[in-house]
Amino acid sequence: GLIGPNGSGKTTLLKLLLGYLPPDKGEVQHGTKLKIAYLDQLRKHLNPEKTIIESVAGGLENIKINGSYRHVLGYLGDFMFNCQQVRSKVKYLSGGERNRLALACLFAQSANLLVMDEPTNDLDLETLQLLEGLLSGYTGTVLLVSHDRTFLDNVVTSCLVFEGTEGSIREYVGGYSDCICKVPPTPNVAKPSRDLLICQKNLKQAPSRLSYNEQRELESLPVQIDEMERRQQELYAITSDPAFYKNDVVIINQQLEELRILNVDIESRYGRWGELENRTIHNIGRGKI
Repeated sequence: GLIGPNGSGKTTLLKLLLGYLPPDKGEVQHGTKLKIAYLDQLRKHLNPEKTIIESVAGGLENIKINGSYRHVLGYLGDFMFNCQQVRSKVKYLSGGERNRLALACLFAQSANLLVMDEPTNDLDLETLQLLEGLLSGYTGTVLLVSHDRTFLDNVVTSCLVFEGTEGSIREYVGGYSDCICKVPPTPNVAKPSRDLLICQKNLKQAPSRLSYNEQRELESLPVQIDEMERRQQELYAITSDPAFYKNDVVIINQQLEELRILNVDIESRYGRWGELENRTIHNIGRGKI
């Protein structure tokens, strides 16, 4: 995650790394077999005359996603495009729909480095949760610029923080909340920033112990997730079969919508499970349970 105030050079750094800008000093070295996908470039180069399905898959029915082939309609269903919409031209899409299409194009590429500059702009909550899930399961490297602190906390494993005005960049392990507590205070400033005050306050206040209902919820979540994942695998098998798309369009859309909602729900329950587990572990360490 790249963190810093507006104008600090986050986008400039990305363009230097990608080779879109030459460095004033030094050089940029790329590793071998590097395959880059840049979200901002995809947004700008969507062909307004192409349809959604053409933009993602050209003329292919099945596309390779994370090493496995999926039917393009099932894949686009993950991004909330139904069977009628996929024939729409890009020029008729709203800003949010174009962003969803750009994300679908991004993850359809065989890249091992994703570069994303403000990917959460104009995304609704469901798409944001989908994006978090896609990034969490991504096996390559992601360079991410975002002002969404919760999003950074949920997906990044380290942060490059732009410090001061001299182009100094320091790396910290963890998400936004982890690194902001470690950023040294700016010299000659009497008070820490509001973010730092909030972080210090949160450190002093230990999470409360689980209530009876929360404990019951924690115990039930693994069973719920297991059942939902079994249904998820069933739907993946159904929607990956080319014969599925010979069904009535109403049936197709119903099952694609069920799969989309299930993906979001599973991700949400995993997040809740982690939250409750973390509070349990923290309170055990403090002798509260």
